[in-house]
Amino acid sequence: MTTANASAPPFGRALCAMITPFTEAGSLDLDGAQRLADRLVAEGCDGLVLSGTTGESPTTSDAEKSDLIRAVREAVGDRATIVAGVGTFDTRHTVELALMAEKAGADGLLVVAPYYSKPPQDAVEAHFREIADAAGLPLTLYDIPGRTGTRIEPETLIRLAEHPRIVAVKDCSFDFLGTQKVLARTELAYYAGCDEHNLALYAVGGSGYISTVANVVPAQLRAVLDTFEAGDTPVSARLQQRATPLIELVMAAGLPGAVTAKALLNALGLPAGPVRAPLRPAGREAVDGLLAAYEELTTG
Repeated sequence: MTTANASAPPFGRALCAMITPFTEAGSLDLDGAQRLADRLVAEGCDGLVLSGTTGESPTTSDAEKSDLIRAVREAVGDRATIVAGVGTFDTRHTVELALMAEKAGADGLLVVAPYYSKPPQDAVEAHFREIADAAGLPLTLYDIPGRTGTRIEPETLIRLAEHPRIVAVKDCSFDFLGTQKVLARTELAYYAGCDEHNLALYAVGGSGYISTVANVVPAQLRAVLDTFEAGDTPVSARLQQRATPLIELVMAAGLPGAVTAKALLNALGLPAGPVRAPLRPAGREAVDGLLAAYEELTTG
């Protein structure tokens, strides 16, 4: 069966919003990042998104962001794409980070809507256009108004799609109708940024996902898309449903995804380390719940 998703998305279909490993002392753990990146690619990730929300980008320095790109590039080579999070609330700073990411070896950029300042839509559009004009890499626009306080409205996305370097959207808008309006009127590649929407968005023409939960179960999430592509929609739906308990605990149990993903990775003996303040580690009860859901998904 051939689906509407047959054309290759710009960065692959199955992308992980990778955590940023730190040492117990709190410094950047580049060796751990390389080991984790290698595992994620080996288990089904087409691409890795670095220094996003899950990567604790507000607490990493510009130099750390560049060092992380270089280290992961060395680890994965050309086996996977690297999309670098460069978005800030400062247009000039974002341009600087975009140029640094390109120099460090990224394949694309993730640019969140400018946060805290709550600019109007014409200013949001100008912000993205300035970055796209300055950068030499394709952009994924990150629409997550629950964190930024600013929506990238569908009409703004439709206008921005005219820019040759604006090629994709990471969608955390929770506006499925608005998303479909943009899909219908543009060639933008849409990636689910909320794991509960991975299959639903893919089924209406999305390009895949940028997943926090993929840090721990990359193969299981990849199987949802692969089964759908193979034409077995009922099995694909069951696989998505089986992942729901873990998705809920990682993404919707009252703790940020960076906290829950790192807690589970640490419990499994995989590279992660602590979160940086102001985030705090998950408690024992949360870790036990995560482990139980993980074991049910991976051994059931």
